[in-house]
Amino acid sequence: MAHEEESLKQELEELQKQLGKKQKFEEAVFNLKSLLRDLYPSSSPSLRKLFYSVICRVATILKTRYTAPGFWLAGLGLFEQAEHLVSDASEKQHLKTCILQAREHLRQLHNPSESTPNTSNRGYLFEGHLTVDPEPPQPQWLVHSNLLTTAATLFAAESSQGPAESNNTTENAASLLQDLITSLDDVLPLIPENDAVPRRVPPASKEVVAKLPVIIIEEEILAKLGKDAECAICRENLVVSDKMQELPCKHTFHPPCLKPWLDEHNSCPICRHELQTDDHAYESWKEREKEAEEERKGAANAIRGGEYMYV
Repeated sequence: MAHEEESLKQELEELQKQLGKKQKFEEAVFNLKSLLRDLYPSSSPSLRKLFYSVICRVATILKTRYTAPGFWLAGLGLFEQAEHLVSDASEKQHLKTCILQAREHLRQLHNPSESTPNTSNRGYLFEGHLTVDPEPPQPQWLVHSNLLTTAATLFAAESSQGPAESNNTTENAASLLQDLITSLDDVLPLIPENDAVPRRVPPASKEVVAKLPVIIIEEEILAKLGKDAECAICRENLVVSDKMQELPCKHTFHPPCLKPWLDEHNSCPICRHELQTDDHAYESWKEREKEAEEERKGAANAIRGGEYMYV
């Protein structure tokens, strides 16, 4: 019995490796479905956990790599079969979510005109290309600038109108200013210093990302990390033989998850450590900001020191 369990464990681990190869993905999912149907009901708790872990990997790979309907149809069939077999409530709920995501993805592929932008979605790395995100909202500093401009225009128009019109204009301007005052705490940090313009962080340097070390999760490493260890981007639990890319801050993530994240955010999802970019203008601006921040801290410390002298 122990030999059979060990043999099944090795087979599942081999299938998990095959999932990462595009040409073997559908065959691996088909074989996984067969094993799930025939052996899951009689498997031990530890083997059931391994089954679930491999199924979660299928979901992760679909979301981070593949768009073709064949891959998603295979995944959908697997998720539906697994959802009927598992008994753990959290696993069942997660599989229901995977089923909904797969059906929605397939629906959008068949009816692209019906798909609507969703500003809450991040772009995924689909077959080497990032999806096109919806138009981002206006930055807060621009919103506040527009409010101030509109209010000033209304006040200027007040003098050229009659008493009744003037009252309405004043009320409108007062309302706009109240909106601005309500969010004043958000405005002040966004006011540029020394005519600096707020900048969007460019993507991380491709050369820097390529040199990030890759770590393969082994039994000893997984034991130190704990059973609940996960990739902070895709939120999938780590398993033995996972490849993880390590940032300079020592936090690690799946390489297929990390690449699109760094392209969009260029910072560690956990500690916000920022990587070097290929944008020399941005790097120079960042260095000037760092020096200015040190000067501000020095001035603040000097003021506090003076206050203590007179206490």
